[in-house]
Amino acid sequence: MAQEAHSQIIPKIDIEQKPAKRPRRRLPDFIKVKANFSPNYFRVKDILARNDLHSVCQEASCPNIRECFGEGTATFMILGANCTRGCRFCDVKTAVPLGLDREEPKRLARTVGELNLRQVVITSVTRDDLRDGGAEIFAETIRQLRLRDPEVKVEVLIPDMRGDEKSVATVLEAGPDVFAHNVETVARLYRRVRPGAQLKRSLDILRQGHEFHPRPVIKTGFMVGLGETLEEITELFKQIRETGTQIVTVGQYLSPSEDHLEEVKFYHPDEYKEISRIGYETGFEHVEAGPLVRSSYKAFSQSKSIIEKQEKGHDAESR
Repeated sequence: MAQEAHSQIIPKIDIEQKPAKRPRRRLPDFIKVKANFSPNYFRVKDILARNDLHSVCQEASCPNIRECFGEGTATFMILGANCTRGCRFCDVKTAVPLGLDREEPKRLARTVGELNLRQVVITSVTRDDLRDGGAEIFAETIRQLRLRDPEVKVEVLIPDMRGDEKSVATVLEAGPDVFAHNVETVARLYRRVRPGAQLKRSLDILRQGHEFHPRPVIKTGFMVGLGETLEEITELFKQIRETGTQIVTVGQYLSPSEDHLEEVKFYHPDEYKEISRIGYETGFEHVEAGPLVRSSYKAFSQSKSIIEKQEKGHDAESR
């Protein structure tokens, strides 16, 4: 059973350390997204609101929201809309969480049925106020989805759960098809970009997923444009690959507001070709790199062939 909220262990966020407000930078033409509000966009938005569910597409101001909602897909964000961390790249609200909604997994499964989805991506805010970091709600959500449709494919993108191996194991034991946790940035920038997080902790989570049996597809992602060098990107690829991770996504950091970190550089599409090449040479099975690439964007086009290959391997082992 998931643990109730313990507000006394919510980490304090030092608001004074946030960057001063500044003028917004003009985006290059290759990053701009054409606004297209299709009828399906409003349908998905209405269904989520009616079922009191959150999507990371909305809460994190994803630039691909109109495309994904327009195609009838969404990345569900569970465990509420308030995050206990204050990452300086993220637009999700930092605030004290409002308890724990134990009915959320059932509502989410019902909504997936209403949307007629066969592939589901689930992520969450960070809940440092919960003893298990929200792991049991992740697991129950997977179970509820499979009760409604045993064939549904599920990808989870978990927070670091403070590196608690038991909590991570709770999610893995529920049997997600794809197990993801984002490293977000290179080691040198962690203190500025992800206060409260550690690169080693994130790498250990990916390694734990790789060592679990039966192993799901292991995936991570990180941003560029925060001041990293190509040498640091190359080193991060190597560190990730050593964990057994199979899929990496790389996308441009876009500052959500004047209160967040500013973009240091906008990478040209041609530069992502070089980043992708380095990733494949490092040994990854799939590298998705581009200005608007996000971890959950067209997620199952990234993992489909790997899932099928692993399922065949599991079938062979069971004979």
